[in-house]
Amino acid sequence: MRRVRVHYCDHHEIPLPEGHRFPIRKYRLLRERLEACGWFELEAAPFARVEEIELAHDPAYVRAFLDGAISAAAMRRIGFPWSQGLVDRTLASAGSTLAGARWALTHGIAGGLAGGTHHAFRAEGAGFCVFNDIAIAIRALQKDAAIRRAAVVDLDVHQGDGTAAIFEGDPDVLTLSIHGAKNFPFRKQTSAIDIELADGTADREYLERLSGVLPRVWEFAPEIVFFQAGVDALATDRLGRLALTPEGMLERDRMVIGEAARRGIPLVITLGGGYSEPIEATVEAHANTFLVAAGV
Repeated sequence: MRRVRVHYCDHHEIPLPEGHRFPIRKYRLLRERLEACGWFELEAAPFARVEEIELAHDPAYVRAFLDGAISAAAMRRIGFPWSQGLVDRTLASAGSTLAGARWALTHGIAGGLAGGTHHAFRAEGAGFCVFNDIAIAIRALQKDAAIRRAAVVDLDVHQGDGTAAIFEGDPDVLTLSIHGAKNFPFRKQTSAIDIELADGTADREYLERLSGVLPRVWEFAPEIVFFQAGVDALATDRLGRLALTPEGMLERDRMVIGEAARRGIPLVITLGGGYSEPIEATVEAHANTFLVAAGV
């Protein structure tokens, strides 16, 4: 096992109304779970800088959100009420992925207990996503001339539509999304590679589809891979509609993380979605992803 650098941001609290369906508790529970096992260097995430965010997002949208001038309709699409707590959490979430990416370029692998906010487009947010942390990190690394080519392996059960739209037509960024065909978002975008799965897809078919497409990621020769490791494909997930077991999810993680490590490609893990009931199933699946990272 090796120690893996992980950035967290759950200390920035988002005030949510009673009964809100966003599983805010999972972030703290996951951090505590990783702290207890002792294999991770946990650090508070820095805030992403405005100029870094604006590499991937429209400056007018960025400023409106940060200043609280964003419309009520735009916040309804995002799914959160505006608050300074949400601003701080959003800046730290983007910062966690960018800090992890910079660490991974030197040390091989890193992760964030946040991020994977793949429904955020250049000029609007959606689906609990304000800014697209992966897009911000890629554009910032490119601006710094730290990389030219990047790949996004998005295995959240919901298509990474914002990520796909931001990078559509960009020959230096490969976007792969494996997602539920009939799940949110109902208007899909065009990733470089999209694989749509029927409701109820279980381990065997899922892993066959993943193993069949991963060679195309490695053939792209990315200098860094962003693994959007949502665990909402679990059968226990109330929003997922697929049927993966915890063992199938573990094998998914081993395939992506292990192959990147074998090829010497830096990899960044972002958390993505997870809505299982009980919440402990989500926390355990997320923790397993990081434990795989520590063990490769």
